[in-house]
Amino acid sequence: MNLTRQDYQTCLTTLSSIMGTLEADFVDIDELNQMDVTEKTKSDIVAHFMIRKRPKSIEDLIEVRVAVVGNVDAGKSTMLGVLTKGVLDDGRGKARLNLFRHKHEIESGRTSSVGGEILGFDSMSKSVPAVRNGKKLSWDEVCQSAAKVISFTDLAGHEKYLKTTVFGMTGSAPDFAMLMVGANAGMIGMSKEHLGLALSLNIPIFIVVTKIDRCPEHVLEKTVKDLGKLLKSKSCRKIPLFVQNNHDVVITAQNFVSDRLCPIFQVSNVTGQGLDLVRNFLNVLPRMNNYDSKEPFHYEINETYSVPFVGTVVSGIVKSGMIHVGDKVILGPDHAGQFVTTSIKGIHLKRTSVPVARAGQCVTFSIKNVRRNKIRKGMVLLPFDKDKPAPRVAKRFEAEVLVLYHSTTIKTKYQAMVHCGAVRQTASITSITNMERTILRTGDRAIVEFEFVKNPEYLTVGSRLIFREGRTKGVGKVTRLLE
Repeated sequence: MNLTRQDYQTCLTTLSSIMGTLEADFVDIDELNQMDVTEKTKSDIVAHFMIRKRPKSIEDLIEVRVAVVGNVDAGKSTMLGVLTKGVLDDGRGKARLNLFRHKHEIESGRTSSVGGEILGFDSMSKSVPAVRNGKKLSWDEVCQSAAKVISFTDLAGHEKYLKTTVFGMTGSAPDFAMLMVGANAGMIGMSKEHLGLALSLNIPIFIVVTKIDRCPEHVLEKTVKDLGKLLKSKSCRKIPLFVQNNHDVVITAQNFVSDRLCPIFQVSNVTGQGLDLVRNFLNVLPRMNNYDSKEPFHYEINETYSVPFVGTVVSGIVKSGMIHVGDKVILGPDHAGQFVTTSIKGIHLKRTSVPVARAGQCVTFSIKNVRRNKIRKGMVLLPFDKDKPAPRVAKRFEAEVLVLYHSTTIKTKYQAMVHCGAVRQTASITSITNMERTILRTGDRAIVEFEFVKNPEYLTVGSRLIFREGRTKGVGKVTRLLE
């Protein structure tokens, strides 16, 4: 609404009194960005307010998961280091050192594993600083100050780590994907592969063009032009929108729910140009996935640990339902398709102990009397009920697939690595139903029967899958479990 300055002040007073009773805070988003070129005029005022409830405990936190993808040397880890630690980069990789998990990553500067980092926003929409009084804040300290947390999954850009990147995209169930493109290199190498991966998994995507400070003007123009052309192409069908100011941030974040829109940011991690806009965009982003806490409990394991004096710890995402400390659960399937009974000793959310875990949360469980070597990624935790038969697991299943790219034809007995959620295992095709033909080529759709080579797995009908042999070959959806 176009308001006079007097009406605007009255509006603020009214909002303040309402927020006091609701135990919430509000802030004018346009005032957060100091580097914005759009200023309020004297005569009429249009403002965007972000209203956020103050969380009573860490369980009430709003969590948005963002997967960070892009070609090798696009600046993914550096961008996360700058966003989460609040310090600019020196152009020599200083900002990314805190994110690496292995010695060889620090030496080569290349991510090879699935890394995690968080960025907190308080109820006044200000980012929680990573350092306070000269001391680095731990994850639980950030969460205690925050009302909303952005969980970043830092994925590998190098081609030889594609298996890890695909697993990170399917297993961590991200709400959004942040595709990083180096301004000096453009859409090369694995960038298109990662873009195709996000599109096939139906993950909304936004693009960040980095290194604009060290890139010549004509090269940046070419990169931006190529990017727009690629996004508008028949395979992507996206509407590129270049975010220039805070007004664009609010409009894109509100309409980002539609599949067509693709915001593009231009940033420099050395000078800090454009970082405010990315931070504000992440602050305004809504949560996408609708998880149901009333459904039966279902938890997918995507990482295992052995913690001294604690025992076996599993990490993953609660797909549905809720669970309390001390509850009995069943873990499986093992190589024979059997489930074992265990119980939850402790629950950690963002490295903070909590009594209960709800659907949609990324949590770690400490489980009783199970050795770490008996657990593999892709196993599930389900509710224990002695009166019910064991859950149904499948070694063979039927899926509706679309072949994205294959140089020759796909026939029966073709083997590929199937990724479905946290499940990743080689499967062979046992039969193809495709309009009288029994072979598949690029662009074909068909009903295909897969058989896992090694172990039976717990799958749910309707879940999306990717199968690949080297690079991505096809996508699909599970339609039926056979045995």
